[in-house]
Amino acid sequence: MDVLVLPGPDACGRAVADAVTAVVAPGGPVTLGLATGSSPLPAYRELVRRHRADGLSFAAAQAFLLDEYLGLPAGHPQTYRQVIRRELTGHLDIDPDAVHGPDGTAPDPERAAARYEQLLARSGPVDVQILGIGTNGHIGFNEPGTPPSSLTRVATLTARTRADNARFFDRPADVPHRVITQGLGTIRRARHLVLVATGAGKAAAVAAAVQGPVTPDVPASVLQAHPHCTLVLDDAAAGGLHGAVTGDRHPAGLPWSGARKGHR
Repeated sequence: MDVLVLPGPDACGRAVADAVTAVVAPGGPVTLGLATGSSPLPAYRELVRRHRADGLSFAAAQAFLLDEYLGLPAGHPQTYRQVIRRELTGHLDIDPDAVHGPDGTAPDPERAAARYEQLLARSGPVDVQILGIGTNGHIGFNEPGTPPSSLTRVATLTARTRADNARFFDRPADVPHRVITQGLGTIRRARHLVLVATGAGKAAAVAAAVQGPVTPDVPASVLQAHPHCTLVLDDAAAGGLHGAVTGDRHPAGLPWSGARKGHR
């Protein structure tokens, strides 16, 4: 596991965009995994800027969303299909039909989850999977207690996750209770995992994921065993790491010297 500590969210966004650009710029077919939430937004803004200013093309790309709420009507502004279109894909030259996500309106959510898992298996592996981390250590919507081998499925959100996501809705009661999410086993099939976290509110979860034991109590801790995983953190999110790099930083970031590499 490689950890980059950078001065702030914008620098983190550029580093995440660099990882995506590295696989997109050659112009061949590429598969991207996209996360929603606040942390990836600077990266998405930077990718849109590079598309407009530098001609970075996503015409040969396809993309897969990590998860989707159940129970929101099609077109609701907080469905993740709408969020990712609004924040990223609607500003790129990617084919809209090449942007895939779980069907949160399906009458049989379990069957919809199984279909999405099958589509990912046929289309993968994902070249670069962008991830965020919840305050309880979840990635995707894999809440504490999720087995590391889990596949795409219907999951129930914890009260803490619903409270964290309430800021995106008019009322806390409007946050759905259930989702379809890629499982930890599904996520770990990606060639390169890039987790971005910013802000002091993520520091405890980041420290547990990086320095703590690999445990279902901290779902993101399974990333320690991935052969190519990069954590991109700002100073605040890295604040709980023992031995973190301090002082001046190169614009491209400095690796945290205590990060575990290939820990199992």
